[in-house]
Amino acid sequence: MTRVLETDLYQPVKTYLEARGYQVKSEVAAADVVARRADAPPLIVELKTGFSLALLHQACARLALSDDVYVCVPRQVGRSSYKALLANVKLCRRLGLGVMTVRLPDGLVEVHADPGPYSPRKSASRQRALLREFDRRQGDPNKGGTRGKIMTAYRQDALACAIYLAEAGAARGADVAKATAVPRATRLMADNHYGWFARVTKGVYQLTDEGRNALPKAAVPVAKTL
Repeated sequence: MTRVLETDLYQPVKTYLEARGYQVKSEVAAADVVARRADAPPLIVELKTGFSLALLHQACARLALSDDVYVCVPRQVGRSSYKALLANVKLCRRLGLGVMTVRLPDGLVEVHADPGPYSPRKSASRQRALLREFDRRQGDPNKGGTRGKIMTAYRQDALACAIYLAEAGAARGADVAKATAVPRATRLMADNHYGWFARVTKGVYQLTDEGRNALPKAAVPVAKTL
């Protein structure tokens, strides 16, 4: 497999910019590519064989010279590469940088984002979901930065129901809800997301073996305060 070099990107970028009326020169001062058109501010392109923190640092430093700064990398193929490109484009937009890619087999240059101020639109629904989870969760049962099974408010509620059933045996959903202060206990046990509950009769549930095995792993109160 032929190794890709930064210099492989230069000619396609030069050709692309010249076709749009720019005069283009490489390695001017600290910049990989500098393009000028009439009296407009310079357009700067930083070339790299892939996205990296060093590339972003380099490009951000060029913003002291011009507002029109692009990063340029080879265009990769494949679904995972495309998803990574979208994520990097989003990051570059937040930094005020433009993004170009070069398809090396035929030299096609694509501009995925232009430089400029970026103000991400806030998602009110996602913010409400975040605060709802925060308010419903008991204590702080997780360690920040963990990459394992997260103790969510939903899981805490399910564990509270399971612990009650382990002590009381089969019970009506209404009784479980009252004893554990989990208002949605009946719905939660009916949904049986974790496989911990089994329906005995209408509205009555008992703990499964899987649910019983989950109990020693839980570090939650036996029941919530009424």
